[in-house]
Amino acid sequence: MDIRKEKYGLSRAQWGNLLENLAIVVLAFYPLRHIQLGLDLGDTGYNYANFQYMDHVDPMWLFSTYLTNGVGNLLTRLPGADTLMGMNLYTGLSASMLALMGYFFCTRKLRMPRAIAFLGEMLALSLCWCPTASFYNYMTYLFFLSSSIFLYLGLTMEKKRSLFWAGVFLGANVLVRFSNLAEMGMILAVWAYDFIAYRSEKKEDAGAREGFWPRTVRHTLWCLAGYVAALAVLLGYIHIRYGIGEYAAGIGRLFAMTDKATKYKPTAMIMGILWRYIETMYWVVRIGIIMAGGMVMFMVAGWLEALAVRRGGASGESGGLVGFGRIIHVGVRVLWAAVCIAMIGWLYMRGFASLLFYSYDSIWHSGPLFLLLVMFIAAVRIFHRGSPVEEKLISGMLILIILLTSIGSNNDIRPSLNNLFLAAPYALWESWRFLRYVGDKRVKGGLVLASFPAKGILTAILAICFFQFGGFGVKFAFCEGTGIQEASAVVENNAVLRNIKMSPQRARWMTEISAYVEENGLQGQEVILYGDIPSISYYLQMPSAFNPWSDLDSYSLQTMERDMAQLEAEITEKGREEPVIILEHTYALYEESLADGQRGTEDISREDGEGLSPEKREEMEEDPKWKRLLAFMEAFGYEQTFRNGKFAVYE
Repeated sequence: MDIRKEKYGLSRAQWGNLLENLAIVVLAFYPLRHIQLGLDLGDTGYNYANFQYMDHVDPMWLFSTYLTNGVGNLLTRLPGADTLMGMNLYTGLSASMLALMGYFFCTRKLRMPRAIAFLGEMLALSLCWCPTASFYNYMTYLFFLSSSIFLYLGLTMEKKRSLFWAGVFLGANVLVRFSNLAEMGMILAVWAYDFIAYRSEKKEDAGAREGFWPRTVRHTLWCLAGYVAALAVLLGYIHIRYGIGEYAAGIGRLFAMTDKATKYKPTAMIMGILWRYIETMYWVVRIGIIMAGGMVMFMVAGWLEALAVRRGGASGESGGLVGFGRIIHVGVRVLWAAVCIAMIGWLYMRGFASLLFYSYDSIWHSGPLFLLLVMFIAAVRIFHRGSPVEEKLISGMLILIILLTSIGSNNDIRPSLNNLFLAAPYALWESWRFLRYVGDKRVKGGLVLASFPAKGILTAILAICFFQFGGFGVKFAFCEGTGIQEASAVVENNAVLRNIKMSPQRARWMTEISAYVEENGLQGQEVILYGDIPSISYYLQMPSAFNPWSDLDSYSLQTMERDMAQLEAEITEKGREEPVIILEHTYALYEESLADGQRGTEDISREDGEGLSPEKREEMEEDPKWKRLLAFMEAFGYEQTFRNGKFAVYE
């Protein structure tokens, strides 16, 4: 009798359902663990400002992420969305949806054990380094995952409707983020699956039920129909509301921006991805050498064990020799376990895995290694003769998902680490099957190719990944590309930042400028920001006059010249109110030095903030956009009206 049923009145199935419900709750709420942490002056508030003030968004970013901005604007209308924590909650639910979609697909369709699928989704969530405020990333992953699921169902179950919807989600994803255009490469999975299925049927039936080309053309056309339909509907709406010419001009600027923002060039992006994998091969080669040594050691041990058994049987004194063979059998395994543990220690000593879980350092090497492990496992399953066609399909799809996710980003392979909601459960599932079912293989010459060395190395790698990813997930909270080390203070006088924990220094900065804005009734007034502080537009509820991140490389000088010329004309000719200007501390120091006639190379500093070094001064002097803004400030007689250790206000 099941003890649990006797004690609690629940059967094994009921216990399983109870545990699964608990797992679902954890997956739903775990992504929300950091919604109250950190004051990011860069990406977070910048994205929320674009959502709230959608009519102020630079056309290039408006149209290149149009669907994201539209959905984000709807989120700002929900209850509680007038605060940073509220928006973090609503955007954070996108990660919850990704984990739950991945979990149900893996358990219901791929038939993975529920515990393994849950652990995989927890690993995937722990690796979500990108703030959910960068909503275009998470919407990209949602649409990409939805398309992948429909594609798998459409191919394996021959559902035309599913193939159509796979195309719809991929087509719509182009409007989520224009660089998602690369995801059309998923059509390779369709063609590869149809070829493998055709070959498999031909072998089994001595003649396939359907030719390769008719099947492939049909599947491709259904996917293409959905893709084109989604683009037609969304672009039709944009044409009616803005005009297709405006859309074409915005997207055209997206391609032109790479003249200065070289990190966005396709070659730079692809080389960044390749370099991260090449860099990781340093560790892969060394781990591979250790495993190769283990294979040789086990091969020799197996030969000695077999020799002892044979000689014992031939001499009639098998007891001692067979016992010696068993000692070899057990001893070599104990020794290899010690070697694997020593390898883990060696990796940590060599800096492979950092314990600074609040920063990217903790996953800098283990993350790419895990991606390579997933793709290696997937490739093995694709070329393994005994793998079912469906398993080959999902394996190939995962390789494509990992490779395509990072294309279009200047963050090397980190977008792929943020999108492992199918790959992480798959890797654990295949690893579990390997560890449990794969045994030794006899090769030519009577030698045995042992599986134990590979199992030991795999276990060691997974142990490192579990520890590093878990620690990263618990400690890391995004803040301007680095993690938060201190979050003990709050801002009491800013409703947007209510209950948000941050460092005492940042809390002081925001308290001071929030008080000034409130006292002088500046909320709602237009603002020009300069100095990597675009989030201030959202935090202070001051819409940008043209682009809240004016100093971003992707916002070209030509575009800024056009926008400022239009602003100047409207001020002088139409009486438009002059916007408030807020500068970051070092830019304010530079402006003050010009006002005081200081043009030398000496250091300029203040007690309440970072100083202005000669190097930083030289950088500013070569910044044409900064010079253009200074000319505007001089022409319209701006004067400094507020100053603290981070911000300066000019009116």
